[in-house]
Amino acid sequence: MNTQHLKKIAAEKATEEIRPGMVVGLGTGSTVYYALLKIGTLVRAGLDIVGIPTSEGTERIATAQGIPLSTLTAHPTINLTIDGADEADLHLNLIKGGGAALVREKIIANVSQRILIVVDESKCARCLGTTYPLPVEIVQFGWEATQRAVNQLCGHSILRGGDEHPLVTDNGNYILDCDFSPVGGITEPAKVEGALNNIPGVVENGLFVNRADKVIVGAAAGLRYMEKNS
Repeated sequence: MNTQHLKKIAAEKATEEIRPGMVVGLGTGSTVYYALLKIGTLVRAGLDIVGIPTSEGTERIATAQGIPLSTLTAHPTINLTIDGADEADLHLNLIKGGGAALVREKIIANVSQRILIVVDESKCARCLGTTYPLPVEIVQFGWEATQRAVNQLCGHSILRGGDEHPLVTDNGNYILDCDFSPVGGITEPAKVEGALNNIPGVVENGLFVNRADKVIVGAAAGLRYMEKNS
């Protein structure tokens, strides 16, 4: 099976946990894309839900699929969020932010009663930060000073998009992609998450520690599941 098929089967499996009347957090990324397509099919068949998108890109896809959307102002509690991850470890800790939506994704996660993560097997890692950089969203003002402080923790980071054409997030910020592989990865995710967020200029980082309830892994041998407290 190719990677796209693995993503598709994991994403579609996650949609089986959606129930009528739910407020559903809609994640961002190439794997969640398949979940959005499936949810659109279910909605057109009569499923009554409300979606809360985590990015402008997801909002566009959901709107095209006919998924009813709302806001956290109208729905401050989300019943179920389906999202992806760039890396997931055996303890269900995650690196997210490859789609540049990490701030909104973490806000959504914080008010979600249940969080399902969908990945293909290439995203599973024994230690976070070994195969994928950690995204850190920072304000534009004085970003070089913020980067120097961030580098004290990770050793090296790059501005996503480069100095001349940096990527600007939906929130109007920049993203640093931080390479932790030279220091053996992120062995203490909770400690690193807190330390990064204490740096002035950092808005949020892509470490999601102890937030996921279940990770659905699309693997060549079939679906695998990792669940909290299992």
